[in-house]
Amino acid sequence: MNIIDELKWRGAINQQTDAEGLYKLVDEKFISLYCGIDPTGDSMHIGHLIPFMILKRFQLAGHHPVILIGGGTGAIGDPSGRTTERVLQTAEQVKHNADSLTEQMKKLFGEDGSFSMMNNYDWLSKISLLDFLRDYGKLFNINTMLAKDVVASRLETGISFTEFSYQILQSIDYKMLYEKCDVQLQIGGADQWGNITNGIELIRKTNESHEAFGLTIPLMLKADGTKFGKTAGGAVWLDPKKTSPYEFYQFWFNRPDSEMENLLKVFTFLPKAEIERLVEESKTNPGAREAQRTLAWEVTSLVHGEEATRQAIEAAGALF
Repeated sequence: MNIIDELKWRGAINQQTDAEGLYKLVDEKFISLYCGIDPTGDSMHIGHLIPFMILKRFQLAGHHPVILIGGGTGAIGDPSGRTTERVLQTAEQVKHNADSLTEQMKKLFGEDGSFSMMNNYDWLSKISLLDFLRDYGKLFNINTMLAKDVVASRLETGISFTEFSYQILQSIDYKMLYEKCDVQLQIGGADQWGNITNGIELIRKTNESHEAFGLTIPLMLKADGTKFGKTAGGAVWLDPKKTSPYEFYQFWFNRPDSEMENLLKVFTFLPKAEIERLVEESKTNPGAREAQRTLAWEVTSLVHGEEATRQAIEAAGALF
């Protein structure tokens, strides 16, 4: 099965820059693709995990994922999804967060060489102000940048030039990875569409031959319509010191039947037939909670390992 067909079945595609071209590309060869994350904190929560689950699916299908840690962009701050300016972090805090995120990624993707990790600080820190303005700023139209949703939504309350320039920096990332690592696809959340299309446009303007694509993932909501990954007690973190494996397991085990189909498709690597069986079982025999039990095992063992998951199950059994 073409990986795009699988993503469609799992409801994992929101927008594509060239759906037909990407489908043909991944049908003909294995590609390199990337997803980035800024080190604004020292741990991901489960909402952050969603695009990296897509990256992992590409990895399992034989493609080469590149994970970009935003050591450079993290010092600036992505305005996406915000109504106010970020508080800038110190260089030491950014580095600490980047190191922590790198370790989490290694747990998720393994250490067998089937994926790469890069940090955009390595190239962004080497661009002088004059080079930035001459080589990149000249290629971006202010009117186009102002029309991007992420900027337009902030015009009333105000946006600094620092955060306004973020989309240029992310575009440089895609250009660098395209030219140095033959990365042909960037994936991200729905709020990254403008940044992704800017990057493709920069590649088009600076490369005679260009074949770069973008794909975004739908915003995921809980059954009650609230943003996924948050609870009354706060975010559900991947760091076991912030959210214990027991609490992590219980979060998934306590999801309602109405969310099972979507969560099994997005957060597990189970085949279609097994997911359909579990969804049907949750309808005909909801008291058994087999779907929830399977979901909780799959996600917790991916993030924390099988031994920690067994201990979480034993702790739950002892408690209840």
